[in-house]
Parts: sequence; structure tokens; C-alpha cells
Amino acid sequence: MDKLPPDNPIVSLETHRTLADRVCSQLKHDIIIGKLPQGSKILEEDLAKVYGSSRGPLREAIRRLEGMRLVVRTPHAGARVVTLNHTMMAEVYVVREALEGMSARLAAQQMSTEEIEALWELLEQHEHGIDDADGKVYFQREGDLDFHYRIAIGSKNQWLIQLLSSELYQLIRMCRHCSSRLPSRPTAALNEHRQIVDAIAKRDPVLAELLMRRHISCAWNVVKELLPGQTNG
Repeated sequence: MDKLPPDNPIVSLETHRTLADRVCSQLKHDIIIGKLPQGSKILEEDLAKVYGSSRGPLREAIRRLEGMRLVVRTPHAGARVVTLNHTMMAEVYVVREALEGMSARLAAQQMSTEEIEALWELLEQHEHGIDDADGKVYFQREGDLDFHYRIAIGSKNQWLIQLLSSELYQLIRMCRHCSSRLPSRPTAALNEHRQIVDAIAKRDPVLAELLMRRHISCAWNVVKELLPGQTNG
């Protein structure tokens, strides 16, 4: 690995950024899949050993993760992995339903035929992934391999793209990873994705938005059962 002595003064700025990029990517992935548990304390010395990094790039990576809301810092208590609770994620999903519904509406108007065909191909890849996991997991990697990200890009609206690919994005990916492991969810989610693409392909913005909102609502109904802090009544 690219291990360097802690705080080595000869490390160039470019090397520092490269190491920070790598560590940030690894930490982000491990937080999202639960390898670094929610609420766990960020211990720089231990993580530097695990990820083969000096303290400088590690601290930069942690700062970036704070910006993504995956790490929270409390005065006198240090940094911890975020804990997803019912109150916080209820608010996130309300926003998500509105933004992604609009994203699907615009995608039905703006996406090219080639982009829609690529969406169908992406869902074929996702189906193979679910089959390989014996129907137990529907985990989407970020960026172009993520169905929801591709819909946002297809909206051609830069404000929507920015909102859906920044702070909300990684928190939602954490929730999606939890819900994707429930036995009933992978196949249902894939079928809902296909219905959305079908509406987009038919250039029906109203239906596309309705189906996306319904999809997000169904996802929330699953996720909220997994989160601490739920109130009944």
C-alpha cells in the first residue's frame, strides 16, 4: 500500500490528495456497508494502520466524510460514524421523494433514446447481481452504476443533480444498503425500477414522477422499520 511515515513533510500536495482520495473512498465504502458500524468512534491511529495511511491524508479523508454527513464531530467527544435515526431519515426521505420524483418527470422529457436504452441495460446488470446473491441483496455501486444517480443525470437539471449527488446521496446509500438485504426488497425494488424506466421510455412524465414517488415511499416504509428512534401512533 502507499504507506508513508506520519506527517512526512516531504509528501507533495498531489501525493497527499491522492492518498486522501483513496482513504476517503475506502472509509466511505466501509461506512456504507456497515464494516465501520454506525456510532463507532473514529480512532485515527487505528484507522491509519488499517488503511495504510499517514495521519495527514487520513484527517483530510475524515473531513470530507464530515461534509458528506457520514461522520459527525461532537465537541469534547471527537468524531464518530453517523447514526441513522428515524427522525433524521424521515426528513431526508421527504426531500428525496420530492426531488427524485421531479428528477423522473424531467428524465421522461429530457433523456435521449440511447440513455434510456442504457438504463434498461443497467437494470439487466442489476438483475444478474441479484441472481448472483441468490436474491438476497440489491446493492448498487455509486455513480453511473446507480439507477437513481442515472435518473438524476437524465433530468439534465444541474440543481437537481447537485442536490441528489451531494449530502443526501451517501446517507441514502447507507439506508438503501440496509433495506436491500431484506428478503422481500431486492426483487420488488428491481421491478419498481423497471416500471419507472418504462414510463420514461413512453415519455410519460406524470406517470414517471408518480412511480418514482411511490418507489421512494415504499423504500421508506421498509427503511423506517430498521432505524432506531421510531415513534408509534
